[in-house]
Amino acid sequence: MINAGIDIGGKEVKVVLLKDGEVIAREKAMGGFEQGQVTEELLERAIKSAGISKKDIASTGVTGSGKKYAPPHEAEITEIGAAAKGAALLYPSARTVIDSGAEDSRAIKCDEKGVAKDFTTNDKCAAGAGAFTESMARALEIRLEEFGEISLQSKKTVPINAQCAVFAESEVVSLINSKTAKEDIARAVNDALAERVVAMVKRIGVEKDVVVIGGMAKNVGYLDGLKRGFKMDVIVPEHPEFIGALGAAIAAREN
Repeated sequence: MINAGIDIGGKEVKVVLLKDGEVIAREKAMGGFEQGQVTEELLERAIKSAGISKKDIASTGVTGSGKKYAPPHEAEITEIGAAAKGAALLYPSARTVIDSGAEDSRAIKCDEKGVAKDFTTNDKCAAGAGAFTESMARALEIRLEEFGEISLQSKKTVPINAQCAVFAESEVVSLINSKTAKEDIARAVNDALAERVVAMVKRIGVEKDVVVIGGMAKNVGYLDGLKRGFKMDVIVPEHPEFIGALGAAIAAREN
């Protein structure tokens, strides 16, 4: 049986095709102002990549903040539920799932079946999400892909105290003007993000294994901050940004 999972987030759209528990295709692209059209195009690309036809898809599940723009589907699931199901399929030992995307970060406690038992989200402020990192990378005039790597080169701790992205960016500008090294600023930003997320997760309790998903899971500096904050290692899937879409495909299969 083949099921499709669609995750329409604030920044990107992700599509996954799942066959008997195995991912056979995955596609993503920027959503922009035409999320519905982008979703249709990605689904066609995934179908072509998998070498199947559209009629081979038994059912489709959707999730994400833009799921109202999704094509006809059989199942809908919250971002919380999708993250838990997707992570548990890959890692049955997962008990804490941290989902850090462009808009926000959330923490989920789940069981071995991927059922969410409790969750919490960060305050509605970009300083707790990937968008904050993007704006900081622009301020430092470096590529986003370099942001995590360069922060690991830092040998100095520089605090950023602002909770709001606007004020935090002002702090970064001040650090730039004071000739603080870029790697020290990058570490400060990643550490500030990680500290907020660690504090958020501790509100519901940290239980092994901890799985980190979402676009921020590709930021090695952020991951390093999480590991230091939890005093334990974390698991990162090979394609962390697709876990929500994977969870949506599982919901379609269960439906």
